[in-house]
Amino acid sequence: MKEQKPLIGLTPSDDDSTGSSRISASYLNALQESGAVPLLLPLAPSAEDCSALTDTLDGFIFTGGPDVHPFYFGEETLEGCGNCSFIRDHSELLLFSHILKTKKPVLAICRGIQLINIAMGGDIYQDLSRTERHLKIAHRQPFSSSFPSHHVSAVPDTLLASVIGTQAIEVNSAHHQAVRRIAPGLQSCAFSPDGIIEAVEAPGYPFLLGVQWHPELLFHSHEHARRLFNTFVNSCR
Repeated sequence: MKEQKPLIGLTPSDDDSTGSSRISASYLNALQESGAVPLLLPLAPSAEDCSALTDTLDGFIFTGGPDVHPFYFGEETLEGCGNCSFIRDHSELLLFSHILKTKKPVLAICRGIQLINIAMGGDIYQDLSRTERHLKIAHRQPFSSSFPSHHVSAVPDTLLASVIGTQAIEVNSAHHQAVRRIAPGLQSCAFSPDGIIEAVEAPGYPFLLGVQWHPELLFHSHEHARRLFNTFVNSCR
């Protein structure tokens, strides 16, 4: 009997002008080429919907998008904070709470890594340009995200290091916020040269990995991006 492809749910972006949901085709293509069936999740699922989704689907990707509202990590809105999506914040935090109960695999990308860190009790920098950093790396790179812009070093003996098969990789960068205080239950597993946390994982959880870069945009050009999606999809089988 042919093995059934895993069903992977992806969180959508909301279009304020039309009230519709949307997602970059890069996520879908990377999952399909890795052997999964991608499914766009509802923008505003109820608690009952979240329970049904986590029971039915085999894994979840929390995608990139706008800033998480600072109230969710106990801060006032500071200068430099960007636009927020109130419907995404509420919906994704609700969904993630249901996923944790089922231990379904999670891959969190860009906004996603920040969202899961906040959901588990950590916080983020509201704007990296207003922090003191030794190196002024362009975390919001000035050219296409189809190309890498800086390096990331994986922490040895972590899930990420085993997935990518090397310690140093080239990544793209399209963010101005980042994990600051890491949540209980998570550990840092990669850093940029200026010390910013670039990846987190959850020891003891079957597969929960968040990365600050966009591997879906590097899928066809970098082996580490393909290994990341392939390993995630295999964990969902």
